Amino acid sequence: MQNPDTFSLLAFEHAPIGLVLTENRIIKTCNRMFCRMFGYTREELEGRSFRMLYATAQEFDQIRDVGLAPLQETGSYTDERIMLHRDGSAFWCRFRAHTLTPENPLGRTVLSFADISETRQIISLTPRERQVVMLLRRGQTSKEIARSLSISPRTVEDYRARLLAKFEVKNIAELLAKLVGM
Repeated sequence: MQNPDTFSLLAFEHAPIGLVLTENRIIKTCNRMFCRMFGYTREELEGRSFRMLYATAQEFDQIRDVGLAPLQETGSYTDERIMLHRDGSAFWCRFRAHTLTPENPLGRTVLSFADISETRQIISLTPRERQVVMLLRRGQTSKEIARSLSISPRTVEDYRARLLAKFEVKNIAELLAKLVGM
Protein backbone atom coordinates (compact mmCIF):
# COMPACT_ATOMS: atom_id res chain seq x y z
CA MET A 1 0.00 0.00 0.00
CA GLN A 2 1.17 3.50 -0.86
CA ASN A 3 2.16 5.97 1.87
CA PRO A 4 -0.99 7.99 2.82
CA ASP A 5 0.92 11.27 2.50
CA THR A 6 2.09 10.37 -1.01
CA PHE A 7 -1.42 9.29 -1.96
CA SER A 8 -2.87 12.60 -0.65
CA LEU A 9 -0.37 14.58 -2.70
CA LEU A 10 -1.19 12.56 -5.81
CA ALA A 11 -4.93 13.08 -5.24
CA PHE A 12 -4.42 16.84 -4.85
CA GLU A 13 -2.20 17.11 -7.91
CA HIS A 14 -4.40 15.01 -10.22
CA ALA A 15 -7.87 16.02 -8.99
CA PRO A 16 -10.36 16.60 -11.84
CA ILE A 17 -11.10 20.11 -10.51
CA GLY A 18 -8.84 23.07 -9.79
CA LEU A 19 -7.67 23.08 -6.18
CA VAL A 20 -5.88 25.91 -4.42
CA LEU A 21 -4.56 26.53 -0.92
CA THR A 22 -4.40 30.21 0.03
CA GLU A 23 -3.26 32.50 2.82
CA ASN A 24 -4.90 35.92 2.91
CA ARG A 25 -5.88 35.59 -0.77
CA ILE A 26 -2.33 34.71 -1.83
CA ILE A 27 -1.98 31.46 -3.78
CA LYS A 28 0.29 29.19 -1.74
CA THR A 29 -0.08 26.12 -3.93
CA CYS A 30 -2.37 24.87 -6.65
CA ASN A 31 -2.86 21.75 -8.71
CA ARG A 32 -2.45 21.03 -12.42
CA MET A 33 -6.13 21.45 -13.28
CA PHE A 34 -6.21 24.94 -11.74
CA CYS A 35 -3.16 25.94 -13.80
CA ARG A 36 -4.71 24.49 -16.96
CA MET A 37 -8.08 26.15 -16.31
CA PHE A 38 -6.56 29.62 -16.02
CA GLY A 39 -3.70 29.16 -18.50
CA TYR A 40 -0.78 29.85 -16.16
CA THR A 41 2.12 27.78 -14.91
CA ARG A 42 2.35 26.94 -11.22
CA GLU A 43 5.40 29.21 -10.94
CA GLU A 44 3.40 32.13 -12.33
CA LEU A 45 0.61 31.57 -9.77
CA GLU A 46 2.23 30.53 -6.51
CA GLY A 47 3.02 33.42 -4.21
CA ARG A 48 0.76 35.78 -6.19
CA SER A 49 -2.48 37.46 -5.20
CA PHE A 50 -5.76 36.16 -6.58
CA ARG A 51 -6.17 39.70 -7.91
CA MET A 52 -4.34 38.59 -11.08
CA LEU A 53 -7.34 36.41 -11.99
CA TYR A 54 -9.90 39.23 -11.95
CA ALA A 55 -10.57 41.91 -14.56
CA THR A 56 -10.45 44.78 -12.04
CA ALA A 57 -9.35 45.45 -8.46
CA GLN A 58 -12.92 46.48 -7.67
CA GLU A 59 -14.29 43.13 -8.85
CA PHE A 60 -11.62 41.37 -6.76
CA ASP A 61 -12.73 43.33 -3.68
CA GLN A 62 -16.43 42.85 -4.38
CA ILE A 63 -16.14 39.08 -4.67
CA ARG A 64 -14.36 39.07 -1.30
CA ASP A 65 -17.13 41.14 0.23
CA VAL A 66 -19.85 38.83 -1.11
CA GLY A 67 -18.22 35.64 0.20
CA LEU A 68 -16.83 36.88 3.51
CA ALA A 69 -20.08 36.82 5.52
CA PRO A 70 -20.92 33.19 4.64
CA LEU A 71 -17.32 32.16 5.40
CA GLN A 72 -17.58 33.88 8.78
CA GLU A 73 -20.97 32.31 9.55
CA THR A 74 -20.58 28.76 8.22
CA GLY A 75 -16.95 28.32 7.21
CA SER A 76 -17.93 27.71 3.57
CA TYR A 77 -19.03 29.67 0.52
CA THR A 78 -20.16 28.56 -2.96
CA ASP A 79 -21.14 30.42 -6.09
CA GLU A 80 -20.96 30.32 -9.86
CA ARG A 81 -19.08 33.09 -11.59
CA ILE A 82 -17.47 34.12 -14.83
CA MET A 83 -13.68 33.96 -14.62
CA LEU A 84 -11.02 34.98 -17.13
CA HIS A 85 -8.40 32.79 -18.75
CA ARG A 86 -4.94 34.25 -19.15
CA ASP A 87 -5.77 35.03 -22.80
CA GLY A 88 -8.76 37.13 -21.69
CA SER A 89 -11.44 34.63 -22.73
CA ALA A 90 -14.21 34.06 -20.20
CA PHE A 91 -15.46 30.82 -18.71
CA TRP A 92 -18.14 29.87 -16.19
CA CYS A 93 -16.77 28.48 -12.99
CA ARG A 94 -18.32 26.81 -9.94
CA PHE A 95 -16.35 28.14 -6.99
CA ARG A 96 -16.23 26.70 -3.49
CA ALA A 97 -14.29 27.96 -0.49
CA HIS A 98 -13.72 26.44 2.94
CA THR A 99 -11.81 28.28 5.64
CA LEU A 100 -9.26 26.50 7.80
CA THR A 101 -9.11 29.50 10.14
CA PRO A 102 -12.67 30.41 11.24
CA GLU A 103 -11.38 33.27 13.42
CA ASN A 104 -9.85 34.81 10.27
CA PRO A 105 -11.88 33.38 7.34
CA LEU A 106 -9.44 34.49 4.63
CA GLY A 107 -6.36 33.55 6.66
CA ARG A 108 -6.13 30.03 5.25
CA THR A 109 -8.60 28.62 2.77
CA VAL A 110 -9.07 25.66 0.51
CA LEU A 111 -10.67 26.61 -2.81
CA SER A 112 -12.03 24.54 -5.65
CA PHE A 113 -12.80 25.67 -9.19
CA ALA A 114 -14.78 23.63 -11.72
CA ASP A 115 -15.16 24.81 -15.31
CA ILE A 116 -18.89 24.56 -16.08
CA SER A 117 -18.79 26.42 -19.39
CA GLU A 118 -20.26 23.46 -21.25
CA THR A 119 -23.49 23.87 -19.32
CA ARG A 120 -23.60 27.67 -19.10
CA GLN A 121 -23.79 30.25 -21.87
CA ILE A 122 -21.07 32.89 -21.86
CA ILE A 123 -22.42 36.36 -22.43
CA SER A 124 -19.80 39.05 -22.58
CA LEU A 125 -20.12 41.73 -19.91
CA THR A 126 -18.32 45.04 -19.71
CA PRO A 127 -16.40 45.75 -16.51
CA ARG A 128 -19.15 48.17 -15.42
CA GLU A 129 -21.89 45.61 -16.15
CA ARG A 130 -19.97 43.09 -14.03
CA GLN A 131 -19.84 45.63 -11.19
CA VAL A 132 -23.58 46.29 -11.44
CA VAL A 133 -24.32 42.54 -11.43
CA MET A 134 -22.14 42.01 -8.35
CA LEU A 135 -24.00 44.75 -6.48
CA LEU A 136 -27.40 43.47 -7.64
CA ARG A 137 -26.44 40.06 -6.26
CA ARG A 138 -25.83 41.76 -2.93
CA GLY A 139 -29.40 43.07 -3.03
CA GLN A 140 -28.54 46.72 -3.60
CA THR A 141 -31.06 49.11 -5.12
CA SER A 142 -30.24 51.32 -8.10
CA LYS A 143 -29.65 54.26 -5.76
CA GLU A 144 -27.27 52.23 -3.59
CA ILE A 145 -25.42 50.97 -6.66
CA ALA A 146 -25.18 54.52 -8.00
CA ARG A 147 -23.60 55.67 -4.72
CA SER A 148 -21.21 52.69 -4.66
CA LEU A 149 -20.05 53.31 -8.24
CA SER A 150 -20.24 57.12 -8.19
CA ILE A 151 -22.67 57.23 -11.11
CA SER A 152 -26.25 58.44 -11.40
CA PRO A 153 -29.24 56.21 -10.57
CA ARG A 154 -30.44 56.77 -14.15
CA THR A 155 -27.17 55.34 -15.47
CA VAL A 156 -27.63 52.30 -13.23
CA GLU A 157 -31.15 51.88 -14.65
CA ASP A 158 -29.66 51.97 -18.16
CA TYR A 159 -27.19 49.21 -17.22
CA ARG A 160 -29.99 47.16 -15.68
CA ALA A 161 -32.05 47.48 -18.87
CA ARG A 162 -29.08 46.44 -21.02
CA LEU A 163 -28.44 43.42 -18.79
CA LEU A 164 -32.09 42.33 -19.04
CA ALA A 165 -31.89 42.58 -22.83
CA LYS A 166 -28.53 40.76 -23.05
CA PHE A 167 -29.78 37.84 -20.99
CA GLU A 168 -33.26 37.90 -22.52
CA VAL A 169 -35.05 38.08 -19.17
CA LYS A 170 -37.94 40.21 -17.93
CA ASN A 171 -36.73 41.27 -14.49
CA ILE A 172 -33.76 41.35 -12.13
CA ALA A 173 -34.91 38.21 -10.29
CA GLU A 174 -34.77 36.25 -13.56
CA LEU A 175 -31.39 37.80 -14.37
CA LEU A 176 -29.91 36.80 -11.03
CA ALA A 177 -31.41 33.33 -11.30
CA LYS A 178 -29.84 32.91 -14.71
CA LEU A 179 -26.47 34.15 -13.46
CA VAL A 180 -26.29 31.85 -10.43
CA GLY A 181 -27.81 28.83 -12.08
CA MET A 182 -30.95 28.67 -9.90
